[in-house]
Amino acid sequence: MTDEYVANVEQYREQKDKQFRSGDGSPLAREQQGDSFPGLAYFPVDPDYWFQVPLSEHETKETITVETTADGKREYLRWGEFTFEHGDDSYTLQAYRDSPDSDTLWVPFRDETNGEETYGAGRYLDLSESQHRTEDGWVVDFNLAYNPTCAYNEAYDCPLIPMENWLDVRIEAGEKAFPGEPVTLDDAKSPF
Repeated sequence: MTDEYVANVEQYREQKDKQFRSGDGSPLAREQQGDSFPGLAYFPVDPDYWFQVPLSEHETKETITVETTADGKREYLRWGEFTFEHGDDSYTLQAYRDSPDSDTLWVPFRDETNGEETYGAGRYLDLSESQHRTEDGWVVDFNLAYNPTCAYNEAYDCPLIPMENWLDVRIEAGEKAFPGEPVTLDDAKSPF
């Protein structure tokens, strides 16, 4: 990886902080925005967590039901799987789509950093065909892993990570746990 790659990821992170701080589409409550927003916390950009791998598409696109943080349910199509090597081992993550005509793969995962350095419920990757699919496979970049909106505000209803995507390895890349206090449902002020 080049210095340009690292600079691009850092620029993406700066833009995300700016969006959270400004209130335009921010999941934060108004009182958390502006100067009181501490900025999001990240692992340093690490090229070892960037992978270009094929998608092993499932012949049958099974519908799965995923529970959410607010006791709801969402349905996804189990589209395919990515296998990547890290250290001496290989790991597999399932990729889902919310509809057959979607061009984005949702790749949620939990790893051994959850609840310590990263958000306890897990993190997400979104992979679009236009940005992440290449002639040689798909780019799966854990440096772009992010927290679901419910990590910042309990008013959001976020899908939980299916157990088949729980990894027994530390993924020390992407977004860490929110350094501020998340908005709880009991808070008097709403972000909306």
